[in-house]
Amino acid sequence: MTQLGKFEKYLVEEFFDDYRAGDMSHGAFIRRVAFITGSMAAASSAMLQLGCTADEVPQSTDPMPSPVASSARLPRDAASGAMAGGQVPGAKSPLSVPEGASGLVTATVRFPAGGTEISAYLARPEGADPGPAVLVCHENRGLTLHIQDIARRFAKAGYVALAPDLLSREGGTRSLDADAVPGALTRAGAERHVSDFSAGFDYLRSLDFVDGERIAMNGYCFGGGITWYAAAEIPRLKATAAFYGPAPDLDKVPSIKPAVFGVYAELDQRITGAMPALRDALAATRVRHKLTVYPGVDHAFHNDTSERYNQTQATAAWQDTLSWFGEYV
Repeated sequence: MTQLGKFEKYLVEEFFDDYRAGDMSHGAFIRRVAFITGSMAAASSAMLQLGCTADEVPQSTDPMPSPVASSARLPRDAASGAMAGGQVPGAKSPLSVPEGASGLVTATVRFPAGGTEISAYLARPEGADPGPAVLVCHENRGLTLHIQDIARRFAKAGYVALAPDLLSREGGTRSLDADAVPGALTRAGAERHVSDFSAGFDYLRSLDFVDGERIAMNGYCFGGGITWYAAAEIPRLKATAAFYGPAPDLDKVPSIKPAVFGVYAELDQRITGAMPALRDALAATRVRHKLTVYPGVDHAFHNDTSERYNQTQATAAWQDTLSWFGEYV
């Protein structure tokens, strides 16, 4: 494949799988690859290497689409606003917690990071007693209502949950065309994202209602990869749970300090196929770890706003995450 970084390659291959499975239109596939690779010519090269036919790839003279969102192209579950009340659109999980649920406090907050301010969604139980906290890393779609729902699920379980918008510097997830979001995230780089989570960690420690010695991290897909990266870079984390994200560089594994839990899908061979090497690398260290493959499900099976959602295995993975955090956080 044309010169792509780890996360760029991961996303281009993911979108190719979605396109081939009929879960993504041809136009959206082209747009997303173009935003990730930076040009129509580079998108054509990447798509040909993946196995697309000449008729499927764009011409190098085609104009690049605009990354700015229009009212007609807002992210599907962000169109109703960051603080919309009621159930999350399309949510199927019985674990979903609507905005405004009794016993919870939610807000959009800002904290300093890298010379700027990062916007984030905060959800917590009512009450002032210090409790455990969790950082939540969104998928390649950015900070969506689904991820805010995940934060509220953690709050219902007794955690202070902070879900940063990793595109705050770019104006926020909702300011960008939905197809431009993955490319904007990869251009920003994993190092920036982990630095923002480190700043989010410090922000949580500054809050009176957070026990600063009991902070975990959780992420999904792209966010699962960032969670693995953070496990090696933020040693004060107590535990992490990465859902079907790309594995960390194996030479970084001995640097991991938190207790790490990895969620994998049996049918997701693109990610699960690399798991044995990670398992062996972890086994060679003193890192507390657990890697679980959930049967009969594919990538993103926990996202209850997607067609791949599986209630039985998603519920099992969520309960296993809470058990892991209960033991180590």
